[in-house]
Amino acid sequence: MKINSENHFIIRSGWLRAAVLGANDGILSTTSLAIGIAAASTTRDPIVLATIAGVVAGALSMAAGEYVSVSSQSDIENSDLEREKNELKNMPDSELAELTDIYIKRGLSAEVAHEVALQLTAHNALEAHARDELGINEITQAKPFQAAMASAFAFIAGGILPLLVALFAPIKSMVILQYVFAIVFLAFSGALAAKAGGSNMLKGIIRICLWGTVAMCTSALVGYLFGVQVG
Repeated sequence: MKINSENHFIIRSGWLRAAVLGANDGILSTTSLAIGIAAASTTRDPIVLATIAGVVAGALSMAAGEYVSVSSQSDIENSDLEREKNELKNMPDSELAELTDIYIKRGLSAEVAHEVALQLTAHNALEAHARDELGINEITQAKPFQAAMASAFAFIAGGILPLLVALFAPIKSMVILQYVFAIVFLAFSGALAAKAGGSNMLKGIIRICLWGTVAMCTSALVGYLFGVQVG
């Protein structure tokens, strides 16, 4: 009998979170920068240069920030695992009782819970405690390099889109076109993220477009109020 494997979206959580954050930030921050400069400029060059600088700096910043953040999470996980390893060595009976109690709280009878704890301890005690006591497993375990690369490349992919608008859109309608295309890009990104994550697509699109509009309108306002005409 063939057993169909289920497609669980949680296995994508590590790279998907970083990729979605990177892509949306690449679109939003680069577009906001382009809008702010365009609101104070009469020529294309300052807008294009600022956009390129924003893409490069943003990608490096996202990669570094994501790596440091996820590395900190990884350090905490490793510290907890090391502590658990010492406790299993020095207090095996206490750890067995703790594991048994976890399974009882999850609905097993005391006898079954004790037997399950015994068998899992015999198989791999540290793995059992990491998964059932600490909530650490291969799927959710922190992967700093993967998160950093996903975030950086996603930021670049998102940032290139407003850069293309900066390169080819008419100067007089640059602000409006940057906003319009950004909303389209963000909507597509939100839909793609929702699809990949198995969540509500419309909710994801509305959320990112709403907050994107707030950010870009604020950038345009700052450009009009404080910008000195460039060009």
